[in-house]
Amino acid sequence: MANEKISPGMQQYLDVKKDYPDAFLLFRMGDFYELFYEDAVKAAQILEISLTSRNKNAENPIPMAGVPYHSAQQYIDVLVEMGHKVAIAEQMEDPKQAVGVVKREVVQVITPGTVVDSTKPDSANNFLVALDSDGKNFGLAYMDVSTGEFFATSLTDFATVRSEIQNLKAREVVLGFDLLEADEQVLVKQMNLLLSTEKERFEDVHLIDTSLTDLEISVAEKLLQYVHRTQKRELSHLQKVLHYEIKDYLQMSYATKSSLDLLENARTSKKHGSLYWLLDETKTAMGMRLLRNWIDRPLVNEELIKERQDIIQVFLDHFFERSDLSDSLKGVYDIERLASRVSFGKANPKDLLQLGNTLAQVPLIKAILESFGSPELDKLVNQIDTLPELESLIRSAIDPDAQAVITEGNIIRTGFDQTLDNYRKVLREGTTWIADIEAKERAASGITNLKIDYNKKDGYYFHVTNSNLSLVPEHFFRKATLKNSERYGTAELAKIEGEMLEAREQSSSLEYDIFMRIRAQVERYITRLQDLAKAIATVDVLQSLAVVAENNHYVRPSFNEQHEISIENGRHAVVEVVMGVQEYIPNSIHFDQKTSIQLITGPNMSGKSTYMRQLALTVIMAQIGSFVAADKVDLPVFDAIFTRIGAADDLISGQSTFMVEMMEANQAIKRASQNSLILFDELGRGTATYDGMALAQSIIEYIHNHIKAKTMFATHYHELTDLSNQLTELVNVHVATLEKYGEVTFLHKIAQGPADKSYGIHVAKIAGLPEALLERADKILTSLESNAVQLSTSELSEPLDTTVEIAEPQQLSLFEDDKSQTIVQALNAIDLMNLTPMEAMNTIYELKKML
Repeated sequence: MANEKISPGMQQYLDVKKDYPDAFLLFRMGDFYELFYEDAVKAAQILEISLTSRNKNAENPIPMAGVPYHSAQQYIDVLVEMGHKVAIAEQMEDPKQAVGVVKREVVQVITPGTVVDSTKPDSANNFLVALDSDGKNFGLAYMDVSTGEFFATSLTDFATVRSEIQNLKAREVVLGFDLLEADEQVLVKQMNLLLSTEKERFEDVHLIDTSLTDLEISVAEKLLQYVHRTQKRELSHLQKVLHYEIKDYLQMSYATKSSLDLLENARTSKKHGSLYWLLDETKTAMGMRLLRNWIDRPLVNEELIKERQDIIQVFLDHFFERSDLSDSLKGVYDIERLASRVSFGKANPKDLLQLGNTLAQVPLIKAILESFGSPELDKLVNQIDTLPELESLIRSAIDPDAQAVITEGNIIRTGFDQTLDNYRKVLREGTTWIADIEAKERAASGITNLKIDYNKKDGYYFHVTNSNLSLVPEHFFRKATLKNSERYGTAELAKIEGEMLEAREQSSSLEYDIFMRIRAQVERYITRLQDLAKAIATVDVLQSLAVVAENNHYVRPSFNEQHEISIENGRHAVVEVVMGVQEYIPNSIHFDQKTSIQLITGPNMSGKSTYMRQLALTVIMAQIGSFVAADKVDLPVFDAIFTRIGAADDLISGQSTFMVEMMEANQAIKRASQNSLILFDELGRGTATYDGMALAQSIIEYIHNHIKAKTMFATHYHELTDLSNQLTELVNVHVATLEKYGEVTFLHKIAQGPADKSYGIHVAKIAGLPEALLERADKILTSLESNAVQLSTSELSEPLDTTVEIAEPQQLSLFEDDKSQTIVQALNAIDLMNLTPMEAMNTIYELKKML
């Protein structure tokens, strides 16, 4: 490439590309965005478009691929969806007036974390995360460029950073410091994140609050710098950065949220079957996002929880008013994202009409809220700003039939601008004037077929055939000569044509200018629009929770400071709806002040996991402010939920099921307080029996003696049930079964005390394993149980000094045939203490022969 002569256009491309080495550069050339060199080769493969070349006859033709500019967005979406950046270079001057190469500049860089214009509309947030460090702590800031939301916090360790990024479902992380290579690998390889770098800071006194720490200010300013550098425009919709603390919300790791199916079903990755699916009766995109946010971050402040409960209660008590409210919300568009489109300079007439229609609906929403006549709603009512002057501006300015295009006219309402109305009058009446002139000249000249035509080259003209040329009046002047006719003009026709052409060109240009002026006026309302959006979203989520509570007969939970859990006939809210209310068997859950651990025994498939998840879901729903699935509920306010439910290898990071189990157990043990909730399902089963049992017992003892968190521990190790004799705050519960004529029925009902036996072989029977295999398993089980392992509890003063003792050192017999018995008898007959070395060798030889 170095030896070949580069054209000025390609040199311009290379100069621009040099500044964007990590992005696909879409280079505007006429009606296409072109890609060259490596970009073209890769894009052709990803987008399935043709790969051609520029300078085909050169020694090294330049690879080239292109997409039409009017449909470019769908191609951009695909590239960004796959984790790439796309830089858009536009023509910055009219090619007709350009001297030399048309000037081009990158006007925007679209990245996975800054998408605002996708052709696939999705109401979920798209958070861009930034990280910084002072060598000891991490600063984390995140922003949704499409809504302007902006937050920052400080974190002490990388595990929490990782969990927060996962919880935010971020796709791109901006690094303001040099991350350790191992940590970088975690983000790129395991979490599939695009990493970008930003060392500069964008200082903005309006957005950065001085109450933030220095580290938080640094990371927020680096995030701002990155967004300004990629979006290349003033972003008036960005909101003031808010400080938050993870401890201000119910803490849950990404794994916990996933195992509880909060925002999506963990098995299908779909909304169906998740808590979000159950609670979503929202009517607006803003409400949908806020509901996700509430589920993701339940409250720990009892006062705020009760505020939400009070409003839900008001909505439940006023069925008709609530129905009207739900209906009124249906006409509300996504105000937050409309405001950001205005800020980005991308709002079109249709966007403003949507905003206008929404604002026309707001006084009705406010009036309905006032009609409830409840003081609990006063705060919400006061937050709803009707913005009548903005609604009036849009209604009077934008034509209700306006299309999305802003350069072709017909977007401004008649009556809004006098000059524009005059132009329209000329255009409207000009056709009548031309018809009048045509009739007048036809009569005066006597040319019966005289008519006026129009084309771009000659404008308006009289069309006269050769046979009528002798009748042409003197005041006609020739415009063009054709084979069988002539084209003529007149001063009168030229005057009207001038007025009409001016009106046509000027009106489109004037409409564009008026629209830009209106958009600038709308921009001044962005902060008020964002406040309105938050208020309407809150109303929407609370009415949604009221509808769900009513439809499913939920109750309002109460809270206590005695650290007691009392749930009467509780249900797993999601399972109940999926299964059907008639089939669901409710369970009561009780922990008094003196109980910190429930040890749950019982067979697989009997409902242990559902019982545990039922408690977690009830807690989460209660701390969102929602009503819950039960007859009566009284709970403490929890600060965190830790779970280990379900076994899965973490193949990406190369960790076995057991390693994942131990890491999650470690998180709980290190971070839980007595105000936390711990749910451990089958902990310890991923290793050898005694290993697992020893770990399970020592973990139970440690939680019991040191943490005292409310804990559910489901296990197959029946031996652990003896712990209730030594651990005063542990109680045994089990899943009840009904055994009749050798057949077992799981009742899905939790009963007091330990399970009397395991039912693994019965579950295998349900799965359809062969009868002979099941009979053999039964035989082996009887043999194993006859040589049962005795588990002893360690001294409680040293809870971690856990020992597992075996009654006698022996190999448990797995074989029942005659040869095995003969060998066992021969072994028993050996007088070990009186054997000489030679006799011992001979005895081993004989035993080997027998085998």
